Amino acid sequence: MLDTAPRPCPCCSATDAQPWDQYSPDDWQVVHCAGCNMTYLRNPVAYEALEEDFAWEKTYEEKKETSRGSTALSPGIRSLRKKLGLTHRDKHDKYRAWFSDGHVLDIGCGLGSRVRPPMTPYGIELSKGMHAQADAYMRSHGGYCAHGAGAEAIWDFDAGQFDGIIMNSYLEHETEAMTVLKGAHRALKDTGAVYIRVPNFGSINRRVIGASWCGFRYPDHVNYFTLGTLTETCRRAGFATTLVNRIALPLDDNITVLLHKAGAS
Repeated sequence: MLDTAPRPCPCCSATDAQPWDQYSPDDWQVVHCAGCNMTYLRNPVAYEALEEDFAWEKTYEEKKETSRGSTALSPGIRSLRKKLGLTHRDKHDKYRAWFSDGHVLDIGCGLGSRVRPPMTPYGIELSKGMHAQADAYMRSHGGYCAHGAGAEAIWDFDAGQFDGIIMNSYLEHETEAMTVLKGAHRALKDTGAVYIRVPNFGSINRRVIGASWCGFRYPDHVNYFTLGTLTETCRRAGFATTLVNRIALPLDDNITVLLHKAGAS
């Protein structure tokens, strides 16, 4: 199922990359770009394999079992993370504030319930197992869920259709990250925003525990962003980036940002 041709850098499209041997188990080739320092999986599987064989709901449970949660650091660090608000919380109220109760697209939407009324939910989901449930939920609330890869399906929506776009734990999975970001730029209103949450390759946790870090999942995690490489990737797609979890970032296993169209009023 492995691609035969090496994948170029998802940020700058360069092909010169150095291997991260310590982060490359079995046949998986994790590398960092010699040009922009982006870390990525050089030999991802095809989209078809991610629909069923390596579907998110399968690999997530496997990784959860082996990594025992989000961090392998001491109980004291886990307690501090909770105090800083680094554990999962429902973001419904924040979405409403950011997206003005408008039409909101959730890319990699899973079962589809993140976007709730009075927002109108739309989605894209690759996993066959979750798409049907997401589509039924979204149609009952005025929208629908497209089945397919985000970088392909995003172009089927109208230009300027959405007040908000969500990529929650999605962009790390997308082999065509630049394509989906450019598609999001097209589908977003000039006044809209994009919410992105991805694993934080620059976190203290990854530096301390190395290959056991929760952010490594093979083969469905194909992009490993730091704040710098995420900002640069989004800039190349036409976005300005605002960091949401600024204070907590070094201890957070995730990066959370909002994007707006660069130069939009």
